[in-house]
Amino acid sequence: MTTNSFYGRTLTIALVTLAFPTPHASAGLHYSGEVFAELPSRPSGFLTDHRALRAAGYERPDGLPSPLRDDYVAASARLEKLAKARALTADEIADLGAVHVRLGKPDKALNVLAPAVRRFPEHFRIAANLGTAFQLSGDLERAATQLEEAVRLSPAKFKPFEQSHLKLVTLRLKEGKAANQPATVDNLFGVKYVGASGAPEAGTLAEAERKKLPADAIITVQQLALWLPADARLLWQLGELCNALGDVRSAAAALDGCVTEFALGSPDLRKRRLIYRAAADELAKKPGHEQHRGAIKTKSSRPLIKAFDESLLPAIENDKVNALPWPVLGATSINAKGQASFAKYLEQLDGKTVTLTGFMQPVKDELAATGFLLLEYPVGCWFCEVPDPTGLLNVELKAGKTAEFRKGLIKITGTLVLNRTDPESYLFSLKDAKIGEAD
Repeated sequence: MTTNSFYGRTLTIALVTLAFPTPHASAGLHYSGEVFAELPSRPSGFLTDHRALRAAGYERPDGLPSPLRDDYVAASARLEKLAKARALTADEIADLGAVHVRLGKPDKALNVLAPAVRRFPEHFRIAANLGTAFQLSGDLERAATQLEEAVRLSPAKFKPFEQSHLKLVTLRLKEGKAANQPATVDNLFGVKYVGASGAPEAGTLAEAERKKLPADAIITVQQLALWLPADARLLWQLGELCNALGDVRSAAAALDGCVTEFALGSPDLRKRRLIYRAAADELAKKPGHEQHRGAIKTKSSRPLIKAFDESLLPAIENDKVNALPWPVLGATSINAKGQASFAKYLEQLDGKTVTLTGFMQPVKDELAATGFLLLEYPVGCWFCEVPDPTGLLNVELKAGKTAEFRKGLIKITGTLVLNRTDPESYLFSLKDAKIGEAD
């Protein structure tokens, strides 16, 4: 069996298992335009969407399209225009407040939601979104008061998550100013994690402490982190849970994000990060793949399954290099027979020159490769952590060109070719590609 055939068959299996996520209504921050899969999600996929939600809160510094942010901006503009023509309904007000929060503008959300809560005192989504807006604006006391209302008004299936959100805010309120420079994770579950200063064996948690963890602990933290993607301590909590449940690789990835993306300075966090990273690196050296598999039983590959508005993407130009956002690839759907259905925008890019950034994944053990896979985010063990079929591209360099493996982010430019017929091969390829430095 050839390397390409092997990966093609691996991906075919992945298509069948990942193409049909179960819708899961979320609580905490309510926006009708968001659709989530059932939690818990696979940690690697969760971290990808967690970054995307966080990035939607600000303009991309590299100038590349951001379909998720563009959707929130468009929704905000549409609802604000509608508000000038007539009074918004309670659901529309809740949505407008939510998109302001997603865009990193909690003050604008407060201006919309605070008056509305007096008009619609029994509206759950307005109450919950207002509590989140107060929290993100720094007013934890009013956030706690408002979230108490959200708990009172919440449907039974949402109540546990709303209660956890209220507990989170209450804990932060008790910490006072110390919450601004956290030294520890939030004590959401009454668990004392093994101290990093004693160099614990990664993946361990005292049995008595492990028993304190509720069965839905990982679901709770993932849900809170989806509502509050810019909250570094929730990412830290997720990493500690992954480690406690035996998935040290995901724990290392989460704590890497806490340090490199959030710049958390807690000495305890940084010691733990080094311990978990060292343990993950040791696992990667061992033969076989069973020890690489996470111990967390997940129900979806990624949490965010919301489609985006193609009309918001930049116009395609035949004689220029077109930016290709990863979410456009992710919008590809696959039926039960493994047949792909591409977004119209992606169809129009077929055969044209495109550029995007990503990470190299070799398909052969060779020093200089004529081709490789490009991933949106790097993975640890390829066999145990197969990306979604829509999360990778097959890259074929120009004739006579080779490339050595690089660990960092790279920019790739080439001719996009879509695969409509061969389920044994990759969905997307870049032909005659060249490698450049990421912006």
